[in-house]
Amino acid sequence: MKSIEEVNLKSILPSNGPSINEVKKYLNKYKNEYIVIKIGGSLNDESLFKILIEDISILKKINFNPILVHGGGKRLTAKLSQLNIESKFVGGLRVSNKDVVKIAQDVFIEFNKEILNELKNYSVNARSITSKENNIINVKAISEELGFVGTPYKIDVDVLKKIVKVNEVPVIAPLGLNSKNQVHNVNADDIATFVASSLNARRLIIISDVAGVMDKDNNLISEINSSKVKEMIKRGEISGGMQVKLNSAINISHKVKGTVIISGKKTRSLLFELLSDSGAGTLIRKWKILKI
Repeated sequence: MKSIEEVNLKSILPSNGPSINEVKKYLNKYKNEYIVIKIGGSLNDESLFKILIEDISILKKINFNPILVHGGGKRLTAKLSQLNIESKFVGGLRVSNKDVVKIAQDVFIEFNKEILNELKNYSVNARSITSKENNIINVKAISEELGFVGTPYKIDVDVLKKIVKVNEVPVIAPLGLNSKNQVHNVNADDIATFVASSLNARRLIIISDVAGVMDKDNNLISEINSSKVKEMIKRGEISGGMQVKLNSAINISHKVKGTVIISGKKTRSLLFELLSDSGAGTLIRKWKILKI
């Protein structure tokens, strides 16, 4: 692998991204560090999707170690609707009987292949991690009511490290197997959080539909710690899915140096977050004094 000093940044970086001078300041910061990136299945704009995959390929080309976890919930809902199967949810999780989990597996693996093919278009080698191929995620069923919906309790970190070592990008589907090799539907945020924690990742980046955490005047908060999060939740300023994401980020902050929520709708947000002074979303960490 070429050293960072040998990388021709001018030929790699897009004209509408961070400047070369900014990027140079951040190259060593993430050298040999794991960056877990969670992509939501709600990113339906094809042009934005392609730009995001290009940005991930750029990270790989400047010798970062991106690891992708993708969702696919909206794709699954659409497929079930086509088949006249009603989607039922309990506590935000999809009830998954054997028929639903089989369809989920097909939909998620198809999305996984799309990401791999798009990375290949940018000359980046990637490896599928699904319930059918290179599975590393061991799960336990959450409840009888939810059916085949699991929560991860163990991953094979060595497999991930080996994939990264041969200069490939792991692309992880939201699927796992139980002790009897039964496939389970798994929340992608849970997998991303578990993977980042298990790897002691430098960053967990959650690509969302929103720019990050907003204050009461709807201004983006660039950085927030656990105390501030608790205060905002108590005042009702943070709730729902954002509250879940923030609590998860705080829970893993002793192992992951920083979790960032950014918008997938903003062009080059991933590059600006990692490679510029201004950032692009909200950085969540436990203590103000933590060096990141």
